[in-house]
This record gives sequence, C-alpha cells and structure tokens, in this order.
Amino acid sequence: MLRLAGDVSGRRILDAGCGSGPLSAALRARGAVVTSFDVSAAMVNLARQRLGEDADLHVADLSKPLPFPDAEFDDVVASLVLHYLEDWSGPLAELRRVLKPGGRLILSVMHPAGFPVTHPDDDYFALTKYSEDYILDGQTVWLTFWHRPLHAMSDAFAAAGFRIVTISEPPPSPDTPAEMLPPDKVKGSGSFMCFLFFALESA
Repeated sequence: MLRLAGDVSGRRILDAGCGSGPLSAALRARGAVVTSFDVSAAMVNLARQRLGEDADLHVADLSKPLPFPDAEFDDVVASLVLHYLEDWSGPLAELRRVLKPGGRLILSVMHPAGFPVTHPDDDYFALTKYSEDYILDGQTVWLTFWHRPLHAMSDAFAAAGFRIVTISEPPPSPDTPAEMLPPDKVKGSGSFMCFLFFALESA
C-alpha cells in the first residue's frame, strides 16, 4: 500500500476502514495529513491509542453516506476492506465523491484466484458469501467475506468513475518478520499471498 501511495508528503489522505490505525500511522510518518474512520468504535479507540488524542478519527460505515465534504481528499486508502461488503456501488461512489478530481483510490482485497482453491465446488463467477476461521491471539474468530471475480471488480471501478492505473499482486515484503508469515510463505520464495492491490484514479 505504501509503495503504491509513493510520496504522500502534504497530501490529504482518507484511511477508509482504518482498523487499529497502522496504515494511518505509516502515512502520517511520511508526511501525509490523515483522516481515518472505521465502522468499529473499538477499533477506532485502538487507533486513537496508536495515533494520539489529536488524530482525526471517526466512527463511520462505508456502506452509508460518509461524513466528509465533496472533493476533500487527495487520496483514499482502503486496505483489506471492500471484500467484507456485498455491494460495492455505494461505497465506491462515496469514495469518489470525497476525492478531488484526479484523486487516487489505493486499495487491497482478497485475491479472487484464491477462492476456487479453497472453495473448489463453488462458482468462481458468482458473487458468493463465505466465512473462514482464524486464530487471533489464541482465540478462534470467524470472518465473513464476499468473493467476486476479477471482472466484477473492474466493472465496479469503471461504473463508479475510476480508471485502473496499477494492478499489483506482490510476494511478501523482504523486511517482513518471519514470525508474521505462515509457514508456507517463506520470504523470497515467491509464495502467493492471496492479496490483490489496485491503484485507481478518479475520472
């Protein structure tokens, strides 16, 4: 996400679905003026602990109108957010609304190519709701996603008035601590990480 964002010094950036704020913190450290929001008040509280009391943080739902003026931001980042939403049309329209003309939407989602591997009996071409369990801090949690094929993603971007500038599917970053990687995702191995990144430009 940071590589796609490039030089962000002085740019006004909206972190959509900021979670506990790691991307917001990294963007601020690079000189961006960051506004962040998440649907979860608990996540926003964690982000405030990370970013400080002066951080511009909001509780907001990306599936509803956002509490920001038109053309407010130079860039929007949405890291691993959209795949939790069934409908992309409203959220993408809102993100385009708050972007300046020519502004960028930089996002990452679950790679659609992973779905037929983990769900071989399902239809790759269908919009499909599915859940997976993860062990987080010693507890099992269930996350629910919406799979959509690649062409449905690109169609949604175009319908919302975005132009695809970059598509990226990188391997693990060389500086990723080994303990943060699954056992089969060794650094430098070229392992498929199941994430897909886009840089879009607002028309």
